[in-house]
Amino acid sequence: MNDLLLKLYIKFQSLANSEEGQDLVEYALLVALLAFGATSGMKSLATGLNSAFKGISSTMGSYIS
Repeated sequence: MNDLLLKLYIKFQSLANSEEGQDLVEYALLVALLAFGATSGMKSLATGLNSAFKGISSTMGSYIS
């Protein structure tokens, strides 16, 4: 039992000291930052598109009436 715990402890220590997963974490943070920026920018884009289509609709409505 102690041998198994020692092997498990050594495995966790080697994983903790390893820097192989560091790039993956950095890429995940970058993707999260880009997703947050895109999500926050969508509100202003949607508002602008909505006002543009309202203007087009009112202009076309005045020509039809």
